Amino acid sequence: MQQLYHLPLDGAQIALNGQEAENQFVGCNCGIMDQLISALGKKDHALLIDCRSLGTKAVSMPKGVAVVIINSNFKRTLVGSEYNTRREQCETGARFFQQPALRDVTIEEFNAVAHELDPIVAKRVRHILTENARTVEAASALEQGDLKRMGELMAESHASMRDDFEITVPQIDTLVEIVKAVIGDKGGVRMTGGGFGGCIVALIPEELVPAVQQAVAEQYEAKTGIKETFYVCKPSQGAGQC
Repeated sequence: MQQLYHLPLDGAQIALNGQEAENQFVGCNCGIMDQLISALGKKDHALLIDCRSLGTKAVSMPKGVAVVIINSNFKRTLVGSEYNTRREQCETGARFFQQPALRDVTIEEFNAVAHELDPIVAKRVRHILTENARTVEAASALEQGDLKRMGELMAESHASMRDDFEITVPQIDTLVEIVKAVIGDKGGVRMTGGGFGGCIVALIPEELVPAVQQAVAEQYEAKTGIKETFYVCKPSQGAGQC
């Protein structure tokens, strides 16, 4: 649309339009991560996103590392799931701290008064605070090519999504366990997306991809009755005119 109508929009503005369409017309109170990476992605890089300022930083990916996406094919719809409920719970937490967003709350402030929060809201808040910290550290680990630390952070992230944010399902947890058993400390794996089904993402050395694919093919359907879909990806340039 920008190119067709010669609109004076930069990548961040295009992403905002996409988010607004999903919020208002689809009915899902999503964030802006997917839209920004689509608009501003850089080949062979991840993208560190500041969702408040919409500032971004391209983070170089280590050479020889594959991005593996595995779709659990466990069907769900974000609108009909508890996705919007999680958003409401986080907003409740921010109001408790009299802040516009949980971004403005420190883990020390949270720990001091966590017992005063509704237990469910407290779990949601803890996930957001710790996940923000993990994201910043993960960008540093990627730039340094430290797959071992990246794997630890991704494992912590998945556990937090499972136990505190409570958005994983048994099929997703099973996929994560299968992949982790193969890669050990040579990479990382976690759920990705809005939760309640969908996909996992793994960052692994390219030479381990065949072993991971074989393990998943042999075990996942046998354990869940569902056949997965396996994608080996590389970070690419964002959307634009060819």
